[in-house]
Amino acid sequence: QVHMVESGGGLVQAGGSLRLSCAASGTIVSINAMNWYRQAPGKQRELVADITSGGTTNYADSVKGRFTISRDDAKNTVYLQMNSLKPEDTAVYYCHADYMDRRGWNNAWGQGTQVTVSS
Repeated sequence: QVHMVESGGGLVQAGGSLRLSCAASGTIVSINAMNWYRQAPGKQRELVADITSGGTTNYADSVKGRFTISRDDAKNTVYLQMNSLKPEDTAVYYCHADYMDRRGWNNAWGQGTQVTVSS
């Protein structure tokens, strides 16, 4: 079984920055896409950014130019650098990955990390 462990959330003032990390552990053959989602109170979970195994990235319009997703395949880790944070970025952030293990393709979620941006 693969576990995704997130870190880096916290409280920051508007205009500040945070860097989230998410490390996958377990018997992993390879990882395909890695993603960051977020869910604010009373709202549906939304895709924030994703990165393919080839390094192609995609961002939600609301974070383009402010957030950067990256990955370190040697560490099975995905990062989300968040700059110029706004109060509307406040949410629980979840990482997600599509991976292959001995049984085939599967996917896993992190436990979530709280990001709070004060005005």
